[in-house]
Amino acid sequence: MIEARVQEAPFDAGAELIRLDTLGGGGVASFTGLVRGDGGLTEFFLEHHPGMTQPAMQAIAEAATQRWPLLGAILIHRVGTLRPGDPIVFVGTASAHRAAALEACAFLIDQLKTDVPFWKRETFADGAAHWVERQAADDRAAARWHDRAE
Repeated sequence: MIEARVQEAPFDAGAELIRLDTLGGGGVASFTGLVRGDGGLTEFFLEHHPGMTQPAMQAIAEAATQRWPLLGAILIHRVGTLRPGDPIVFVGTASAHRAAALEACAFLIDQLKTDVPFWKRETFADGAAHWVERQAADDRAAARWHDRAE
């Protein structure tokens, strides 16, 4: 099972984990990202291009299943207007062994941050708003997977 979804609606991380649990593996790993409220952030808005975003998410999920012996992978990324504390991203993996599930999960979140096109705007309590620039730290995290020989 490989799923990659872009949606406005909230997701239930617990329900997604149960779906991965039922695949019969020995390990399930997950990451749930929440909107931070740093610096008085009041709104986080995400735009995307459906014709680009969905295929890019699917491609990194398929890359993970080729690299690790996964039984399943679920990627969910929300778009639209979100508030601090809202869940924004879910990545879950299932495998016969914990190492594959954990490594694939880390790989997927790193690649999701760099290889999938989202445009993010932050709005703050003082009315200031700006589009978020790509972060060098995200590029470094994603690059570490290209440096590893499997």
